[in-house]
Amino acid sequence: MIVGIPKETFHNENRVALVPAGVKELTKAGFSVVVESQAGANAGFPDTAYEEVGAEIVEKRDALYKKAEIVAQVRGLGANPDEGKKDVKLMRKGQINIGFMDPLSSKEAVKTLQGADVTSFAMELVPRITRAQSMDALSSMANLAGYKAVILAADRLPKIFPMMMTAAGTIIAAKVFIVGVGVAGLQAIATARRLGAIVHAYDIRPAVKEQVESLGAKFVEMDLGTAGAEDKGGYAKAMDEEFYEKQRELMTRVVAESDVVITTAAVPGRKAPILVTEEMVKGMQPGSVVVDIAAERGGNCEITEADKVVVKHGVSIIGTTNLPSGMAYNASQTYSKNVTNFLKLLASDGKIEINLEDEILRDSLVTHEGSVANERVKEVHGL
Repeated sequence: MIVGIPKETFHNENRVALVPAGVKELTKAGFSVVVESQAGANAGFPDTAYEEVGAEIVEKRDALYKKAEIVAQVRGLGANPDEGKKDVKLMRKGQINIGFMDPLSSKEAVKTLQGADVTSFAMELVPRITRAQSMDALSSMANLAGYKAVILAADRLPKIFPMMMTAAGTIIAAKVFIVGVGVAGLQAIATARRLGAIVHAYDIRPAVKEQVESLGAKFVEMDLGTAGAEDKGGYAKAMDEEFYEKQRELMTRVVAESDVVITTAAVPGRKAPILVTEEMVKGMQPGSVVVDIAAERGGNCEITEADKVVVKHGVSIIGTTNLPSGMAYNASQTYSKNVTNFLKLLASDGKIEINLEDEILRDSLVTHEGSVANERVKEVHGL
């Protein structure tokens, strides 16, 4: 069972799919690991660190694809639309590809993988069940993104977060408003509270109120009739435009009173809903900051531009995409653990076995034996 770890080719992607500690773990489980030279360099893992734990380093990418039965990456074809096509040309029939694939958004990528007869697993489709927590790469990355969003906001804001008693008087704590209380939102709340800010949070799922309050933040309640706002996987569902319009009306006052707004609302396979309008931004105090974690999916703020800091009406709107890549060392560590656990599930008695009775493997499998194997992907794309 040979696992290949190629160097990531997506623009500004610094993560690596497997760190040296993961190589050690997989070797014990009966795998051999081949790593493309410099694959881990940007994340702080040199080739020598891989060699020390028994990985083979190869200089040429095509050599890696020839050797490996399984290729594990951070970004597969759908999440790396341009450079990913070159990798598919290197793949052979029946080869297994694991990574973020964005299969719910990219029909073309799914069809390409199907046409190449590649068996592909999308890490973002790992079901949110207890048994799969150690493989939940979406949550691993969202956790880091929530932390980083607060750090970016604190750096940009011309105020400090904590209340401070000084000889020159009392400095009032900054007010932070978190929109969307999933994994990223909860980590953003915890980080902002650790820095001493006054934190309010809102989510369309009333059930998260207890989690918000347990972290020392105040839950903003809005009478919107949110029954059915959560899907069976525990994620917020997309609502209709009338719902979002009413939500925006009720949020306007809270946004105006906030020094920092952090938005985290993303729906898998869909454009992110607009939650913060330009009119709301106009009502904020000059110097305020909006950090839009959903920037990669179009953004929750009407003004957001991907990978830019837009200053409008005196407010900075930060649209940094791929926040985990900016913490590549730790992001690679956590993603590597997710991938390692997934591979160990995939292997049984020294051989690869795709057991479709297993909910985790079945739900994350996208293409297999020349067909689209995932019911959710088929439904979304009408396949």
